Amino acid sequence: MQPLEGKTAIVTGGARGIGAGIAAVLARQGARVAILDLDGDQAAVTAAALPTPGLGLACDVIVEDQVRDAVRRVVDAFGGLDILVNNAGAGRGPVDPAALPGGAALAGGSLEEMPSGAWDEQLAQNLRSTFLGTKAALPFLKERGGGAIINIASIAGLQAAPTLPAYAAAKAGVISFTRTCALAYAPFDIRVNAICPGFLWTRAWEGLAAAMKRTVPRYADLTPREIFLDVVRAGVPLGREQTPEDIGELAAFLASPAARNITGQAISVDGGITLR
Repeated sequence: MQPLEGKTAIVTGGARGIGAGIAAVLARQGARVAILDLDGDQAAVTAAALPTPGLGLACDVIVEDQVRDAVRRVVDAFGGLDILVNNAGAGRGPVDPAALPGGAALAGGSLEEMPSGAWDEQLAQNLRSTFLGTKAALPFLKERGGGAIINIASIAGLQAAPTLPAYAAAKAGVISFTRTCALAYAPFDIRVNAICPGFLWTRAWEGLAAAMKRTVPRYADLTPREIFLDVVRAGVPLGREQTPEDIGELAAFLASPAARNITGQAISVDGGITLR
């Protein structure tokens, strides 16, 4: 029997990237998976390709009515809810460009230069979305007699990030929110944990590497992928990148009975980056 057999899971922002990797691992371990994503068409494609075909729904995770309605549709389709993965978010990624080799030229300016609208957008996409997903799912997890919530935070939420102040603040908020929910809902046997990814080859990183190619002379002749791997070699103690499946494996473990006494934790999957 698979560890998650008979369980129903929702993964927000699961159409591609980290979310798609999480959805694939959950499905391989037996869960029925629903993907909520702003790109509903791609969500449906990704869900249909899972080992056990799932459900893909269009949903803007910062709009409360849409989140509530989407979660209800999943529950109606699958008969309940056991696992929520709050993965959806947006930002320049979990990396402070100024900390990268030659990356100071990419720094996004000082805090006093940041438009307040940009600050609000980062908190909405990365923190409000986690709140709304959790709020919508909790009644159904309580009906089930327990469950698991996994929030995707970032190593940026654990470290000072002068050029990513809003993103880092939002992800630190996700970690704090995780701990608060873990304590508040422990009496209902709902476990809440956070995962802090490190360096993953995602669309955000591809864009950052492309910018580095334009602005950092020693990267001019390298492809964005080669630039990313150079950063990994320089910045990750284990010397290798992290993958969406790495994040998915931890998410699946945290959702499984094997993690029944783990709650309120923020676990880094970063190859040792945060050790420095």
